[in-house]
Formats: sequence, structure tokens, C-alpha cells
Amino acid sequence: MQPTPVIAAGLPVREYVLVALITAALTFLLTGLVRLFAIRIGAVAYPRQRDVHVVPIPRLGGLAMYLGVCGGILLAHQLPVLRHAFTSSLDVTGVLVGGGVIVLIGMLDDRFELDSTTKLAGQTTSAGILVLFGLQWIVLWVPWGGDGEYYGTQLYLDQNQGGLLAVLLTVTLVNAMNFIDGLDGLAAGVGLIAAAATCAFSLNLLDESRGDVTNYPPALIAATLAGACLGFLPHNFQPAKIFMGDSGSMLIGLMLAAATTSASGRVVPNNTGPRDTLALLSPLLVVAAVLFVPLLDLVLAVIRRTRRGQSPFHADKMHLHHRLLEFGHSQRRAVLLIYLWASIIAFGAVALRLFDVYIVGWGIGIALLVALLVSAIPRLRSR
Repeated sequence: MQPTPVIAAGLPVREYVLVALITAALTFLLTGLVRLFAIRIGAVAYPRQRDVHVVPIPRLGGLAMYLGVCGGILLAHQLPVLRHAFTSSLDVTGVLVGGGVIVLIGMLDDRFELDSTTKLAGQTTSAGILVLFGLQWIVLWVPWGGDGEYYGTQLYLDQNQGGLLAVLLTVTLVNAMNFIDGLDGLAAGVGLIAAAATCAFSLNLLDESRGDVTNYPPALIAATLAGACLGFLPHNFQPAKIFMGDSGSMLIGLMLAAATTSASGRVVPNNTGPRDTLALLSPLLVVAAVLFVPLLDLVLAVIRRTRRGQSPFHADKMHLHHRLLEFGHSQRRAVLLIYLWASIIAFGAVALRLFDVYIVGWGIGIALLVALLVSAIPRLRSR
């Protein structure tokens, strides 16, 4: 077996920032054209009883985000350092192909309102494409077992098990991001925070491995996603001129799952202690932490609808962002509050990996307490 190539020229932070900014600029410029295209083909969101907006707004914003991602990845392929992200694996290529399929499914849904079964089939197909290109888990930590010295057990997965886990993770994150897309700028902002945190962690992995090229793809995937969300946000923040639609929210979920799997799926632990286990799970914890709101929203919505005898995909107006509006927050304040919660949890999870656990733990606790008080201010005033 040949040794893994190592690039010893330092962290390519400037290259990743450049790719993210170019992706943001392309997405920002293309969104205006996509908006006109959406109006022409009739991909418009008309107000419904459960919606917050009161005027028709075009969708298909995910198409502009995907084109921006393609432009950023094309630029990265031309940069001498970031080109290693393409030579070490097919992860980035898999994201382009799988992302294209899921954006196409989302565009059809934005225009024709596909049924939930067809959407789920498209999501599973896109996740399967990632697996075919090599994006799958190799090892998974479970919190039981152990020999007394170490807590938990490392489960080494074969190709079928690792691929199935990758598909389940991808479908879960795709639907979680789809569920949270209910207020102007909410999904784009949370996607930006998640991608930035994942990129930061991936850069730390790259630094610790001293330039191991296998750590280039997850950082590139996260950087381009962060740029796409950043470029789309000015068009989508309240009052929104265009919605990303399912084409955008599902693309965000797929790329987050791909970055997480790419970062943690190839880390083989030496089983030397709890900190190694934490290192293994950190990429997944970052994404799960930053998506705490939509994941919790997904679970609560499924339970709520199932108890009523409804389909889990039946829409209502009881999501967490709707609850914040009921508390008395404006749309912008509700979105900014969710940004705050997501940032604390996401970057707190990254900081736990990089700095002293006790100091970071106290900092996260204080920040969460402040966020809770800020969220409850309108209800306290009303009382």
C-alpha cells in the first residue's frame, strides 16, 4: 500500500476563503437570473394558511446555489494546492453529481409539488450516488461495551453497513433542512453556520495531519456550501425576494452530510482513550449540534402528526420558528435568535475539540443561558 501524500506547505486558508468568496459572488449574481427564470416557468410560492409570507414569491433559489458551488469547485480545481482534493478521492465529484440530482428533484417539486414518496425516492437516490463515489463510513463509536479502561466500543463497518449509514445520515439531514425552511433567511443562515463550523473543524484535521491530502475534500465541500449560503442570503433575508425552495434546502442537507461523512468516515481511531473517540465523532457532532433546532423540529413534527393520525409529511404551523413568532418575536428577530442558538452550539462543539473542555463548557453554558433569556424577553414583558 502506498503512503498517503502529505503537503507540508501550511494550511491553505486563503485558498479556501477565496473559493468561498467566489462561490458567494457567483451565487449572488446568478440568483437574480434564476428569479426571472422561476417567474417565467411559474415556480412561484403562493401564500397558504401555514405560510408566513403574504405575497407570491418565486422559488428555485437552490439552482443558483448549485451553480455557484459548481463555479467554486471549478476554481478550486485550478488552484495548485486545492487540486489535491480531487486527486485523493472522488468525494467532491460525488457531491457534484449527487447534488445535481437532488437539485433537479427539488426544482420539479418547486414547480409541480411532488408527492412525499417521489421526493423520498429522489433523496435516497442522491444519497446512494454519494456512496457509489466512496462517501461512506468506516468506523462507528457506540456508547456501550468496553473493557473497563475505555468507555464504549468501536464498530468497524463493511461497505454495506457503511453505505447504509451514509444514506440514513444524508436523508435525515436533507429532511431536517427542508423542515426548517419556514422563515426568510432561516435555512440559508443555519446552513452557513453549519458549513463554516464544519470547515473550521476540517481545517483543524488538516493541520493535525500535517497536510494529509485525504482531509482536503471535506473542507472544500464545506467552504463552497458556506459561500453559496452567504451569496444567497442577501436575496432571501426578510423581506425575501426569492425562496431557495426544496432545491436549495435539500442541497444544503446533502452537502452537510457529505462533508461530515468525508471528514469522519475515514478517521480510524487507535482506541487510545475517550479523546480519540471525541475526535472521531467531532465532525458529526458539529453538524448535529448546529442542526439541533431542525432535527428537534423534525422529531417533534413527526410525533405530533403521527399522534393525530396524519402523515409525518403533513404540513402545519407548529414548527419551532412559528413558536418564536407566537412568543412575540418579529420574523427577523426569530431568525436571528435561531442563528444565535445555532452558532453557540456549533462553534461550541468545535471549541470543545480545540481548547480546554472545562473553560469551553462554562462558556457554552453561559452563552446558552443568555440566549434563553433573550428568547423569552417578549413573553416576560407580556406577563
